[in-house]
Amino acid sequence: MEPTLRNRTAIVGIGESDIGKVPHLSGLGLTAQACKRALDDAGLVPSDIDGLLTAYSLTEPFFMMGTVLCEYLGIKPRYCSSLVAGGATPAILLGHAAAAIVAGQATCVLVCTGENRATGMSRDSAVSSLASAVGHPYFEYPYGNSIPGCYAMITQRYMHEYGITREQLAQVPVITRQHASLHPNSHMKTPITVADVIASKPIASPLNLLDCCLISDAAGAFIVTAADRARTIVKQPVYLLGIGERHTHEHIICAETLVRFGVMESGQDAYRMAGLGPADMNLAQLYDCFSIVPILELEELGFCGVGEGGACYADGHTRIGGRLPVNTHGGMLSHAHAGATGGMLGIIEAVAQLRGQCGERQVHGAHAALVHNEGGVLSSNCTVILADQPR
Repeated sequence: MEPTLRNRTAIVGIGESDIGKVPHLSGLGLTAQACKRALDDAGLVPSDIDGLLTAYSLTEPFFMMGTVLCEYLGIKPRYCSSLVAGGATPAILLGHAAAAIVAGQATCVLVCTGENRATGMSRDSAVSSLASAVGHPYFEYPYGNSIPGCYAMITQRYMHEYGITREQLAQVPVITRQHASLHPNSHMKTPITVADVIASKPIASPLNLLDCCLISDAAGAFIVTAADRARTIVKQPVYLLGIGERHTHEHIICAETLVRFGVMESGQDAYRMAGLGPADMNLAQLYDCFSIVPILELEELGFCGVGEGGACYADGHTRIGGRLPVNTHGGMLSHAHAGATGGMLGIIEAVAQLRGQCGERQVHGAHAALVHNEGGVLSSNCTVILADQPR
């Protein structure tokens, strides 16, 4: 991304759908609900939108999701596209929306994602669909490859190289569950302990059920416009300062290592564009499809040293009130996960935090936030830096 994106655009509306098991709404219905809430949040109407960006869906039978959503929402934008980059899609879409606005292709872009994975498909079919989508069709999937299995290999290798304990790993879902309990719309709020995590159903050693993200019905949306227009729409726009991408592989057999991916590089690009560094961030929303992932991201994004991510969680630094609160909404481990919407909800939470709208879970002095989305098996990475003021 070009440095000219810094301070050029802002998010002016956010919305998330009802979350959990929502059997009366389809994936399109959930997405429409989130879009309506984002429009209401910004005080806009559908005719104000001249750009729409979205992701993909495993639960809807549509190939061209962007135009399908335009049809469903009753809008006719001049800029529209859908993108498939796994869980990294929402952050990448934010970059595309900003670039389109700066280039004059659109003035007000609605970015939305949503799926009814909890009620629109079974848990087994969801896991199977993801395995076939991510596993190499010739060299991985035919031999029983699975998404949890891939992340279990990463976890095993990381534990071997850096000596993280099982108890430290279990702190990740425990802390995110505590944060989720403070969010009124979280899928899971029942408190859990380290012992609960370790005793939960084995999935792929050393990962147990509570180390794995949820399968939810969920959707999210945000609205992007030019920075100079943003304050005429809302009192508290949130500005895009930096964004970076890195795509290192697609299939886990082609990853150069099992402990370092493209997170560092995407983060460095985002920091460089923003003119800020890790020490300037007041909170982080990190992709947490499995408990090992935010530990890796903490390290590669410069928030702690290599091999120190587990201790960072165990010592309480990632709690609300800690040195760097992480996933203050509960993340994908406890708030919600439905395809690309897992990363989308991290962006929405960052915006809400920077506006000071989070009540009991509010991070005091939140002026700058980092969001990291990853897709595939840590194969596509996108880092976003947002702030409450241009810098």
